[in-house]
Amino acid sequence: MGVALSKKLITGLVVVLLLVWGWVRWGDGLKRLFVHPPHVEIPSLPQPTPTLYPSPVTVIEQVQRLSRLETASYHVEKVITAESGQGPLGFLFGDKLLLIAYGEVIAGVDLGSFGPDDVLTTGDGTVYVRMPPAEIFVATLDNQRTYVYDRRTGVAGMNPQLETAARQEAERLILQAALEEGILDEAEEQAREVLRALMLGLGFEHVIFVEALPTPTPMPSPTPTSTPVP
Repeated sequence: MGVALSKKLITGLVVVLLLVWGWVRWGDGLKRLFVHPPHVEIPSLPQPTPTLYPSPVTVIEQVQRLSRLETASYHVEKVITAESGQGPLGFLFGDKLLLIAYGEVIAGVDLGSFGPDDVLTTGDGTVYVRMPPAEIFVATLDNQRTYVYDRRTGVAGMNPQLETAARQEAERLILQAALEEGILDEAEEQAREVLRALMLGLGFEHVIFVEALPTPTPMPSPTPTSTPVP
């Protein structure tokens, strides 16, 4: 009876040790799972083709007459990294993406403000032209070429505002890059060449671009001739 009791005690002790060992191992596994979650590549499933249902009603809010002379166009590529929810809880709320952005910036001169008061002609075939300054007409992304190259999200899923913020930042940086490369100077120079060719085609011999028109010199009045008194 004593031997049987000893075997039961030994068996119970072994069971307890196995349970303790399993609990410790299971706890370590949970700790590694939540503190250092493994990176698991989940294959992307094929997405169904979206179906669009546009409204049959079209509202035109404004019609504006344009007289823009587009003289420079830049195509810019930009890589944007955007992230949110990073930190100790990044495995839950983290979201990070890599955006490859393509955009176009168009600049030129608005001839709508160009009028007779901006042109001065002289009798020797010279014309002075005060041209409006160059400005940016379009700075936008090419949505067909812009795409998300890579994205990593936590357990909670994607941040719906992250890609929108990345696209807005890409559009701002594309415009900034075009300005730094001198798109306005190039647009102004090209506009001058167009207007110069137009003025020369109208018969003027010299075209001078100025910021302020010179004051025209008044023609001297003819001196009356005195008739001798007989």
